[in-house]
Amino acid sequence: MAGSDVSRASLEALSARLDEVEGYLHIDERRAEVARLEQQSAQPDFWSDADAASTVMAQLTRAREDVDGLERARAKLEDAQAALELAEELDDDELREEAQGLADGLTADLGELELASWFTDDLDHGDAIVTVTPGQGGLEAQDWCEMLFRMYLRYCDRRGWKVTVNDAPAGEAIGLDRAMFTVSGHNAYGMLRAEQGVHRLVRISPTDAKKRRQTTFAGVEVLPVLPDTVEVDIDPGDLRIDVFHSHGHGGQGVNTTDSAVRITHLPTGIVVTCQNERSQLQNKAFAMNVLRAKLYEMELERRAAEVDELRGPKHDIAWGNQIRSYVLYPYQMVKDLRTGVERSNVSSVLDDGDLDEFVVGYHRWLVGGGATR
Repeated sequence: MAGSDVSRASLEALSARLDEVEGYLHIDERRAEVARLEQQSAQPDFWSDADAASTVMAQLTRAREDVDGLERARAKLEDAQAALELAEELDDDELREEAQGLADGLTADLGELELASWFTDDLDHGDAIVTVTPGQGGLEAQDWCEMLFRMYLRYCDRRGWKVTVNDAPAGEAIGLDRAMFTVSGHNAYGMLRAEQGVHRLVRISPTDAKKRRQTTFAGVEVLPVLPDTVEVDIDPGDLRIDVFHSHGHGGQGVNTTDSAVRITHLPTGIVVTCQNERSQLQNKAFAMNVLRAKLYEMELERRAAEVDELRGPKHDIAWGNQIRSYVLYPYQMVKDLRTGVERSNVSSVLDDGDLDEFVVGYHRWLVGGGATR
C-alpha cells in the first residue's frame, strides 16, 4: 500500500485485514494466557525451578508480543482514521500525509503479525543456528559463501537480531571455507528456515582472466537452538572430540591455545566444529548444542519419512535443487524458484540484506500448500 493514496476505503480494507489477523492469532486466548502466566510467575516459589521458570517467562514474552502487537496495530488504525477524517474536514495535506504514513506503517505491521500467526511450533519463535557451506565452484564457491554470509549479517541487522559468529575460517585464497553463526531474536528460526537450501550465483568470474560467466553454488542450513527442555540422548561413547589451534575470520589467530573443538558423532558421521569462542569449554558447549540440534532434526526427518512412505512418494527438496538464483550477468535478477518472488535490484538483496520479501513470500507459499515442512 506504500505510495498509494489513503482513503476511507483503503483504511476499511486494513481494518478488515486486522480483524482477520486477530482471528488468526486467537488474541482473546492469548490475553487469557498472559493473565495465567503472569499469575504463575508471581508465585513465591516460582524461581525455585530455574529451568521451568525460564520456559514460562519465554512463553509469557511471546504471548505479550502478540497481544501488544495487535493492540499497537489497532491504535495505529484509529490514529490513521482520525487523521484522515480531519484532513478531509480541513482539506489539510499535512494531515493527509500523516494518515498515509500511519496506513503504510500499519500495512507493514500487519505483514509481521500475519507472519507470526503462521509460526505454530514453539521453536519457530526462538533462535537459529545458520551454516553456509560452499558447493560446486571451487574458489568461486568460497567467495559466494562469504557473500551470502555478509548478506545474512545485514539482514539480521535490519531486523534487530543479535548475531554471534561461531565458525568462519578463511578460504584458500578468497572467501570463506564455511560460516556458522547463531541468530538471537524474535521469530529468528521461523523466519530464517525460509533460507534453507541451495543458493545459485551466476556472474562474470572475478578470478577468471578471460572474464567468463560462471555458475556457483552454496548450501544454507538452518537449525533451531533447542531449549534445555528438549531432550536429545547422546552417548558420550559415540563421540570423538578433537581440539586444535583456533583461527579467526581471515586467518588471524584467536589465541595461542588449542581452543578450537571438532566433535564427530560416530554413528551418523555428523561433524561439528567451533573455534570462535574464547575458551575450549565454550567451543565444546556450542558444538554440542549444534550436534543436539542436528540429531533432533534428523529424528524429525526420519519420522516424517516414515509417514511419507505411508502417504506415497513425493518430491524432496534437497541439495542439488536450488531454491534461489542470484544472476549478476547477463542481466540482474534475484528469483526464488519456489515462490516466484523476484527482484531486479540485486544490490538491495546482496549488499543491503533486504530479504523480507523473499522470506515472507516463502512462508505465504508454505501455508498455501506449496510444500510440507
